Amino acid sequence: MASTDSSTNKISIGLLGFGTVGSNVYNLIKDQGLEIAQATGASIEIKKILVRDIAVPRQDAPPEIFTDNFEDILDDPDISIVIELIGGLEPAFDYITSSLENGKAVVTANKQLLSQRGFHLFKLAREKNTQIKFEASVAGAIPVIKVLRESMVAADLTSVYGIVNGTTNYILSEMSRTGAKYRDALANAQEWGYAESDPTEDITGKDAAAKMAILASIAFHTAVSLDDVACIGIEHVSSTDISYARNLDLTIKLLGVAKLYGNKINVRVYPALIKKDHPLATVSGAYNAVFLKGNSIDEIMLSGPGAGGIETASAVVSDLVSIIVRREPGAHENVAAWREMEFYPDDEVISKFYLRLEVKDEPGVLATIAKVFGDHNVSVESVIQKDSGAHAELVMVFHAVREASFRAALEKIAELSEVKSQPWPIRVEGNGNEQQ
Repeated sequence: MASTDSSTNKISIGLLGFGTVGSNVYNLIKDQGLEIAQATGASIEIKKILVRDIAVPRQDAPPEIFTDNFEDILDDPDISIVIELIGGLEPAFDYITSSLENGKAVVTANKQLLSQRGFHLFKLAREKNTQIKFEASVAGAIPVIKVLRESMVAADLTSVYGIVNGTTNYILSEMSRTGAKYRDALANAQEWGYAESDPTEDITGKDAAAKMAILASIAFHTAVSLDDVACIGIEHVSSTDISYARNLDLTIKLLGVAKLYGNKINVRVYPALIKKDHPLATVSGAYNAVFLKGNSIDEIMLSGPGAGGIETASAVVSDLVSIIVRREPGAHENVAAWREMEFYPDDEVISKFYLRLEVKDEPGVLATIAKVFGDHNVSVESVIQKDSGAHAELVMVFHAVREASFRAALEKIAELSEVKSQPWPIRVEGNGNEQQ
């Protein structure tokens, strides 16, 4: 737990990492020190900062507070809170574990670590009567974790879904706004700092999957790990799909979806087409938005910046203030898996789909394809056919169907000699299927 010196009422902090987020956290604490003191009744100092190389000049902080030895932070009795911003599984896991074992409170933004080993750390924090906060691990500056842990205790939640990755939302927004191809939109996102030089975690959906594992665990009080979350990224979304979506009065977003089916849970990440009048359709750029739906609250939406160093730093400082104000751990610190829930199979989910196919431009092709779908009890809602030189392009939207049936039909479609492209379906949300 956070401890204070009774004579000076000063709290000392150890900061692990001084990259974009770490330096922003340092500057926020320095620049907003008076406001933080007024809110907490304590003055705060970052006493030590762990970096890989202390020889690298850094203008933001005095050189004497940097160290490359974690023990300088762990063994310092004055440091009562550790902020972990180095990312990755190791050595972050060891650092957080050691901090908690020594009774220090922890703030972290490490979604990958929490989604894979979080419940071990939550259990350890309870055993050591200290706190671990992680608001910055999901949705940037949006306080969705605080809302789930505190405000939604009696909401009887049934689903949590939305846009939880700012990078992919920026890319898809740019493709929709300008007609840019995927690669060009990605390069633009990297140029503006919304995407890493290696964007794999974001574009494959793994970043969003880690966040959904955390949100689902809190919302439904059951252990959900990263491995439990199936994810599909945006690599195969093309500017052509964006154009067809516009003609259908739809837009494409990468969604994270966690939903209860009776006493079972299903958690996934995938690109989805949504109606342009849906609130999520207007969430553009690097913004995030999360819907919370429950039997006691109907539905509420939380929205705000989801990517950026200063936004993440703001969430870190918010957690820091929460630790100091609370002083002693309470029920809201518990992220307990007090119930075990089975996972609802993806194959059993009822969904609508959009599908674009390149096919031979010859008589009977559409009838052949429609028959395959009919044989698998997949009903076509609408078809657009467009000639394209030697080939034709079919765009099909289907009625809601059991996903196993649709996938089985796709396997047969892919084997047809008339089909010249790999089928890449996109789910259609908000039209009477599982989300609504």
